[in-house]
Amino acid sequence: PAAVSRPLGSEADRVAETEFARARIEAWALLPSLLPHAPAPDVNEALRFLLSSLAAADSDLPEAVRLCGAVAVFAAALIRRETGQPPLAPDPCRAHSADFLHMCRGAAVTAAEIAAIDAYLTTVAEHGMNASSYAARVIASTRAGLIWAAIGGFCALTGPLHGGAPGPVLDMLDRIGTADRAEPWLSEAIEQGERLMGFGHRIYRTRDPRADILKAQLAGLPHAAESRAALAEQVESTALRILSARYPDRSLDTNVEFYTALLLDALQIPRAAFTAVFAVGRMAGWTAHALEQERTGRLIRPASRYIGPVPVAA
Repeated sequence: PAAVSRPLGSEADRVAETEFARARIEAWALLPSLLPHAPAPDVNEALRFLLSSLAAADSDLPEAVRLCGAVAVFAAALIRRETGQPPLAPDPCRAHSADFLHMCRGAAVTAAEIAAIDAYLTTVAEHGMNASSYAARVIASTRAGLIWAAIGGFCALTGPLHGGAPGPVLDMLDRIGTADRAEPWLSEAIEQGERLMGFGHRIYRTRDPRADILKAQLAGLPHAAESRAALAEQVESTALRILSARYPDRSLDTNVEFYTALLLDALQIPRAAFTAVFAVGRMAGWTAHALEQERTGRLIRPASRYIGPVPVAA
């Protein structure tokens, strides 16, 4: 069907927010019996456990809506657990992004912070046939069900080459420490064959446009440390220069994960939960891909070709 353009704030948006609010409330009702059994301290493993519980819970909401609401409630509860605090109930009167940040933080959040988390969740919601979305489509093609397809997508996301890189970006900045150490540290890392997290992309042969969207959101955040922002800019410019000189035939530019790390850190999200927050945004994309694949009615079954050594006759 042809795409339909409609303004934000339309009746369809209000209906969607109402359904998302119901989904958050339903997920919250499940939490007391589930959270004590969620694995610790691994946030990703705990989130996978909590999401899998939806398969046994009854609801009259569409499964895609249930998943989008539940992942926000579950991720926020795990973030609170990570910081030694009890979970906070969702507020059905708040918009989805704003309520997620309130459930994470508890304390009052600013309009700039709400705009930043909304921009982040929207920016990462969908990005074509990436590894996790393809994994979700493969599972959906077997008719295993939407919940299992989404969980499969999340499991793929946890790999360090896909959604697991933002945390290591901050680890890298911590190890570098000061702007004057950027050049020697990065040069040595590249000489030793280390992969610089936050640079390079399988699709883009230029700067990841999502990086600039997130970078623009940092300016108005009250907890964005100027010292870390200055260090990040120095590391970014130095890394790009060194990578360009070392690999002139390759395009290794800044990707979305570099500024994801800085943005989520400024929003006071613990780095162990960065991948879980990515999942809060990407859940919409996984479920959309899975639903689309289900409608095709076709099983994904790629062919393969053996390229190993020719067997030697006995």
